[in-house]
Amino acid sequence: MDGLEAIGRVRVLNSKETGSSVFGLGLEKLDRGLYDPENAYDRIAESGVRWIRIQSGWNRTEREAGLYDFAWLDRIVDQLRRRNLVPWLCLCYGNKIYDPKSAEIFGAVGCPPRTEEQKQAWLRYVRATVEHFKGRIDRYEIWNEPDGVWCWKCGVNGAEYGELLKMSARVIREADPAAKVIGGAICRFDLQWLQEMLKTGAGKAMDLLSYHGYNPDETVTIRVMRAVKALCHMYNPELKFVEGENGAQSRRSRAGALWGAAWTPRRQAKALARMMLLHLMEGVEICSYFSCLDMAEALNGTTEDRKTYRDYAYFGVLEATFTPDGIATGAYTPKPAFRTLQVLASIFQGEYRMQTLPILMDPHFLNGFPQTEPSWRIRRTDDSAREIISQGFVKPGCGYGFVYWVPKEVLTTEYESTITLECCRLTGEIHLVDLLDGTVYALPEEMVETDGSGWYRLKHIPVRDSPLLLAFGDFVEMA
Repeated sequence: MDGLEAIGRVRVLNSKETGSSVFGLGLEKLDRGLYDPENAYDRIAESGVRWIRIQSGWNRTEREAGLYDFAWLDRIVDQLRRRNLVPWLCLCYGNKIYDPKSAEIFGAVGCPPRTEEQKQAWLRYVRATVEHFKGRIDRYEIWNEPDGVWCWKCGVNGAEYGELLKMSARVIREADPAAKVIGGAICRFDLQWLQEMLKTGAGKAMDLLSYHGYNPDETVTIRVMRAVKALCHMYNPELKFVEGENGAQSRRSRAGALWGAAWTPRRQAKALARMMLLHLMEGVEICSYFSCLDMAEALNGTTEDRKTYRDYAYFGVLEATFTPDGIATGAYTPKPAFRTLQVLASIFQGEYRMQTLPILMDPHFLNGFPQTEPSWRIRRTDDSAREIISQGFVKPGCGYGFVYWVPKEVLTTEYESTITLECCRLTGEIHLVDLLDGTVYALPEEMVETDGSGWYRLKHIPVRDSPLLLAFGDFVEMA
C-alpha cells in the first residue's frame, strides 16, 4: 500500500473458532463422483466459513426402487459437522429408475419428476432424506437453478417448479417440523418466470428464497435482486433470502459461468471480496461462494461420453488438477481467493451489526456543494467519493469498521486513488486493512488531522477497486 507501513495481519480463524457467520462455500456435485472431498475437509475448515452447500443426488442414493443408500452422504455430512461446519442440502436431479430418458444424462442432471409416478417417488425420496438427516441438517433447498434449461431440461416453467416446491415443502415439514425450506435457487432473475412460480402459492411454502449472483459487476446483481425481493415480498412479506452461489474463475476457461473472460487469481480474489461483501450488506441469511474446488461443470454431460463432462471450470478457492477421467485431484492448494475468504470470515463473525456511521466523504463544501480535494499522493488525482460503495459496522464493546471500494470493471482495471474522509465519535486507534490479504496498516500522522475531541479528517487515504476497511478500536484482531 503506497506510503503506508504494514504493522501486522488479521488473525484468521478456522471454523471451530468462528461464531455465527453468513459466509459459506459450495461443495456440490459430489453425487457425480467428480472429486474426492477427503483431502479438502481440513482446508475447508481453515477457511473459517460456517455454511457448506451440498447436493443430495437422488440418482446415486436410490439405485433400487424404495432402497436408499445414504452412506456416501453420511460420510460427507459427518466430516463437515465434526469440523463445526454446517451443511445445508440441495435436493435435486432425476432418477433413471423412474425416468429412463434420464439414464442418458450424466447424473440425471436437469430431469425433474413430471409424471404422477415420478412425483410420488420423488416425495418418498425427499421424506426419506429429511427423516434420515433430522438433527444433522435443518435447511433443505428444492432443486438447483430450475429457471435454467440446463437444470430443467424439459423446458423451464415457473408454475411447474412452483408445484414441485409446494409438495416438497409439505413433505419436508412433515418429516421435520423444525426444518427450513429454501426455494428458488434462481440464476436468470426472470421476473415473469418468478411470478409464475409465486402465483402457485410457492412463496408461502418456503422460508427463504435462494439466488445465484454471477456477474463481474456485482452492483448489477444487487439492483436486479432488489426487484426480485420486492416481487417476492408481495407474495410473502416474511420471506428471507440466501445468496446460494456467486463466484469467479481464476483463469480463462471454456465452461461455467463467466467463461472465456480474462480471469486471473488476483481478479478472482477481488471479485470474491466485492461479491461476498455486497451480498452481506444486503442482509442475506447465507452468502455462499461457489466453490471449494476447481471441478468439471458437467451440466450437459452424457453418461457414455466422458468428453462431454470434461468441461473444466476454475471457480475453486482451492486449486485442483484433473486426471484423464476428469476427476479433480491433487493437493488442493489455496489460491489468493482462499486467503481473502479467510480474512472476511474471520472479521465478519461473532457479534456485529451494520450501522450507518458518522463518516462524511468529500468533506469540503462550497455554497452547499461538495468540493473534492486534490490528492498529492497519486499524480494529483482529485479525491472523490462519487462512485464509492461503503458500509459501516459495529462490534459492541470492540469498535467500528467502515468498508469501502470503487466498483470499477474488475476484469480490465487495477484501480487505485485516494479519498479524504471526515468522521466523529469513532474512538480508538485507526488502522487500514486490505481485505484481499488481511494486511493491517498504520495511518501516518500526515494523514490524520484531529482536534482531540473525537473529530478526525483522514486525508488522502487509499481507495481501490477491491475492498478496504477502516478499523476503529478493536474491530479487527491482529495475529
